[in-house]
Amino acid sequence: MKDTILAVVVTRETLNKVQGMNSIFIAEDYIEQQRIALLLSRILKAMSHDLENGVMIIVQH
Repeated sequence: MKDTILAVVVTRETLNKVQGMNSIFIAEDYIEQQRIALLLSRILKAMSHDLENGVMIIVQH
């Protein structure tokens, strides 16, 4: 299994749900979170996944 989490995108309200990663991107709201995740997935050639708890992860499959 070579799946790797490359980045996490959260809003300020959900920032306390993640820790210990180098690549945590903080968005002001849900719309900005979606946009950042989309751009990162394109740049990194990866997939974005919404965990439905205010946290989105960018994963290299």
